[in-house]
Formats: sequence, structure tokens, C-alpha cells
Amino acid sequence: MKTNILFYLIIFVTGLFLSPVLHGETPLLALRGISVTPHMLVASMHYARAPEPAIGALVQLFLRNDTSPRHEPLVLDKGTAILFENNSPAELLQKKLWTWHDTPAAIPGESLIFPSETLTVWSFNGRSLPFGPGGRVRMKVGPESTPWLSESLHIAPPECWLSAITFPGADTAIQPDSMVVHLANTSKLPVNILSCRLWLPPDPKSPRILAAQAPLSSLEGFNGHLSIPALDRGGFTVKTGPLPLTYAAVEVTLGRDTGEPLTVWAHLRVKPERFDISGGWVNGKGNPVASETFLKALKRLYVNTAHLAITPGYSDTELYTRYPLKYFNRLAPFDQYDTEEMLPRIHAVEFLGEPQYGGGHPVPPQEVWEALQPYTLTRLPTTVTHSEERVWRDYAGLSDYPHYDAYRVTAPSPDAWHKYERWDGQRIGWGAPLETIGDMCRSLRELNRPKPCAIWSQGPHEGWGRYGGRKRTSPTPDEIRLQAYHAISTRITSLYWFNLSLKTLVEWRDTLEEVGRIGRELRLLDAFLLEGDAYGFERLVREGNRPDWDIASVCGPRAAVLFALDLDYTPDPEERVFKFEPPRPAQWRFPLPAYLGNVADVFRLDADGVYDAAWSRDDAAVEIQEQASRVVVYIAAPDAALRGQLEQERRQLIAAETALQFDPARNDADFRALEELLASL
Repeated sequence: MKTNILFYLIIFVTGLFLSPVLHGETPLLALRGISVTPHMLVASMHYARAPEPAIGALVQLFLRNDTSPRHEPLVLDKGTAILFENNSPAELLQKKLWTWHDTPAAIPGESLIFPSETLTVWSFNGRSLPFGPGGRVRMKVGPESTPWLSESLHIAPPECWLSAITFPGADTAIQPDSMVVHLANTSKLPVNILSCRLWLPPDPKSPRILAAQAPLSSLEGFNGHLSIPALDRGGFTVKTGPLPLTYAAVEVTLGRDTGEPLTVWAHLRVKPERFDISGGWVNGKGNPVASETFLKALKRLYVNTAHLAITPGYSDTELYTRYPLKYFNRLAPFDQYDTEEMLPRIHAVEFLGEPQYGGGHPVPPQEVWEALQPYTLTRLPTTVTHSEERVWRDYAGLSDYPHYDAYRVTAPSPDAWHKYERWDGQRIGWGAPLETIGDMCRSLRELNRPKPCAIWSQGPHEGWGRYGGRKRTSPTPDEIRLQAYHAISTRITSLYWFNLSLKTLVEWRDTLEEVGRIGRELRLLDAFLLEGDAYGFERLVREGNRPDWDIASVCGPRAAVLFALDLDYTPDPEERVFKFEPPRPAQWRFPLPAYLGNVADVFRLDADGVYDAAWSRDDAAVEIQEQASRVVVYIAAPDAALRGQLEQERRQLIAAETALQFDPARNDADFRALEELLASL
């Protein structure tokens, strides 16, 4: 009898330990969080073929191994059943319900060793319902009879999300040691920022396995504000200590009056954020990157980056020390670039061209992911060049540092310029509304948040042909300025000029001063763009529904950068260029976040100086009166001393320009030196 009792006791106790695993009563995996980024399309763009509706979403799933530490690690590989609505990821790609994913099924040869209490992140880009806002999807992982996870995913549009995350880094820093986090609260209730935790790889060579770090202490709310009102934005800065250049999950917990906390998540690469200005392709035939004359010209235009790799005759000479250009290319083999010495010289990886076109045959997003995947094991951030807003949502989230490439005058473009009736029904074939640059930038930013975004901006270029009868084959200085600032006003964090070749500099001398002025202004604004987030935007019209101004703001812990961009321009029927009117009276109202409620000074800023502004403040906004046209930029700051600091920085920039002793835009002898160099090639 005692033997039988002992036998059944053993069976009972064993069952207590084994039944959760054997019978699936306690799943081995837990869905700790979900991030949903709804797809979008801007209404202002016109195409020869109407776009499909934007009804999908980029989704990130934050999965934790919930087994006990005594449990063997789970192994996720091509043999692991991963099903969404009873479809494998491959089937979802084939059915065009997804465009790309990075679940373990994406790499047939990989085995993901997933220890207890660690986290992994799976992303998929849903193209249509149910993999879009409002969809409900049954997800199962593991054996059919005893799944490790069986979950109903509600792909709900978020009310709160991480809108921008930046890891500031000095030019010489290899690892960042702080973080700036912006949150958007579109709910009807205020939220309080309670805590933040990073999940980092214990082994950078296994970046898909993340371990919880200690909660970050001493979160510094912007201007002391750790509460974000309803329908507003806010955030915090925090010292993190040196961070590895790999992938991280960011977990932020928010408190609500309902008593139930809300946790928001993001997954992105840690990279020291710097505002770089690229000259494009400055190497190769006709571009003597080993010439000091050419390098001086680029430096005078504030170019510090170029589409080049290690270049013998330049990289291994004193010229590189004096005129360094960060590398922006394939950056392979990895052991040449992923080194402590090289990392401060790296901008990012770029080698895919424009995959939406792919030489006439679009490269499927999943193939783009596969091409970038080897870089996940390095410390090198990746980029993808997006070209067509109509379909670039299919590529959302693919790279660490997305950017776009679309121009508004005398250049190839995916949109149908003859369909725009922006100027009282007049249609043109040589250009498109300049403000659509900003519309596209906002689209790209929202599809890839909280990652930073960059742009290829239209500068002077000698290689474009004639479009729509326009004789001038490069943009005018005004067209260059407006295109650049429509992008800058959306909070980009690097700008690439297309394309400052030597031949371009010689052929389009009348544009060089404008490019240099924009460079100087960006060096005054770059820190605010890096630490800030896009806040307000409004398109103003006047009588007859005529476009008047775009007003936008980029707000951060120290200040708001306010932009007013002139929409009162017309296509000249003779020259076939866009013309702007003289300055006119204007009045603008810029809403500000609650954390900038104590603005003490508002001033105007450009390459030539810092100026007083006629401004007033109410509870929620700054109002400014001005005589203006083209581009106007203001700084609104709680610190009244900021004005003097920026003026001092501006003078230092001018002193550095003077010390270079080379100004081909205004000095004929310097320009002749460029002409002679071009003739010698």
C-alpha cells in the first residue's frame, strides 16, 4: 500500500513540473509587447497609376522565453513551426500579405538559441488586412499539439508610441553613452513617464537574443516634464553608460490615471547620431578625390561625407587627415571597416542603389532584407534608398537609416508632373510642387519611426537633361534652398547633395554660394535636429484656396526650431524655373509642446546672422509677425542666452571658412583653379 502511495505521489509531483511543457497549459514563450506602425500615403502626390490603399502595417513582436532558468534553451530554426492564420511566413510572402519579415524562418541555415528569460524581436511588414490596423491574427509557434506560444494578435493603431530615439555621439566617439527619447501621446488622457529599460545582446555576435538591463535611473524629462498631456508629445534624456553598437529593444513604461500602466516598445540599432552632409559621388572618372583643390571646394561647402570607400591615394595620405570624408558605400570586407580606428570615419552602408526600381525590375523587399542581414553582425549601420512614395511602405523598417531620393525640377521622378494643377490649373512637365518634398519626408519618417531618416537633396548636377522644354538642367539657388528646407523642416538627420562632382562645381557656379550657406546654417541647427522630433505641421492657404506657407517645427529639450516655407511661387513660362515674389507681410502661429511652456526668447537665424523677431506667446503657441519670402527659420528657447551662443558659433564657422582661403563661389582665382583642374583630367 505504501509503495502504491509513493508511486502515485511521484507521478503527481512529476506531473506538476512536466504538465505545463507537455500539455501546453503554460506557454514557453510570452508576447511581452507589440509595436504597430500603420502604413500611410500622402494625398498630395500624383502618379500615372493610382496607388493601392495603404491598409497594412509594420509590426514588431517582442517575445520572451518564459521558461525557468533550469530549462534548456529553446532552439528556433527553419524546422520550428511559425504560423500566422495557419500560414507560414513564406506562404504569407507568396500571397503578398507580407512584404518582408525577419522571423527565424527567414534564414534557413540559422539556429536561434533562445535562453530562458531573454527576449527576441520579430518584425513583419503586413501589406493588407488582417495584417494592418484593426486586424486580428492567430499566431502559433512550436509543435502543433503543445505550442510554445498561441496568441491572438490585435494589430491596433497605437495611442502612444516612441516617435524618435537618438543616441547622441561626438564626432570622435565610438560608443554613445546617452539617449534622447521622444513619445507621442494621441490619447485623451495624460501619461506619466515611469521607467525605461534597455534590452541588449549579451553577445553582439548574436544580436537577436536580448537580455534585460537594469532600469535606467534618473530620467530627465524635457525641461523637468515627465508628464505628457493628452494629444501632445514629450520625452526624456538619460545617461546610459557606453552602449554597444548593436541592436537594442527599448521598453518605456507609462502611467495613466486609470491605474493600469502602459508599456511601449521599439527595436533599433544603437548608433552614434551625427548630422553628416554628403557630396554624393566624388570619386571615379572626372572626380579627383586625391586633389587638394577639389577637397577644399567640398570642405568650403561643409561636405564631410561622400559616396566612397577606402581610396588609395587619398585614404592613406595626409589629405585624408586634413580633408576627411566619411565613408558611405558597401563597406566590405567587414574586417577593414568594422574596427575601432575606422568607426568614427563611417557614415553608413549603401550599396543597393534604389531597390524599388532595381534597374527596371523591383527588388522584392525580402531580398533586400537578405542582402542587409550580414551587416547585423557588424557595427555598421545600413541604409536603403527609397524612391517612390506610392510603394515605399512595402520597404518600411528594412534598414537602420532609411533615406529617400526624389527631386522636383528637371530630373527623373516616379510621380507624374503633368498631373499637378497647383498653379491655377496650369500644368508643366519640367517640375513638380516643391512642398511635396516635405510630404514625402513626413511619409518616410512615419513609416520608419523611431529611426532617424536622411535624404538625397537636389543640388547642382551636371548630368541631368532637358525636361518639358526647360533649358536650365540644374535647379536654381531658390529651388535648391526650398527643396532642402522642406526636408530639413521634417527633422532629417543627414543631407546628401546630388551630386557635387568637379564638373558640377564648374558648370553651376551660380549655385555654390547657396549650397555653402545651407551648409553653414545646418551646422548651426544640427544639434537641435539630432536631439529633437518633428512636432507641428500646417499648410496655410489664402483667398481662393491659394497655397501660402508651410509652417513646421522640430522640438527638443533645449529649443524648438520653427520653419516658415514660402508656397507663393510660380512657374515662369519663359525661363521655365520657379520664381518667388519679394518679401510680404506674414503672421504665423506655431503650437509648442507643454514642456516648452517657458519660452524666454524667439529669434530668427540664417547664415548671415541672428535677428530679433516680433513675437508673442499664449498658453500653447508662439505667434510671429514678419516680412518674408522663401525660407525663414526661428529658434524658440527657454534659455535667453542661447541666442548669443549661436551667434558665437556662426562667427566661428565664418572664421573657419576664411582660414580655408578658398571660395570658388566668389573668388575668380579659386574658381579658375577648379576649371584648370577639370581641364587637366
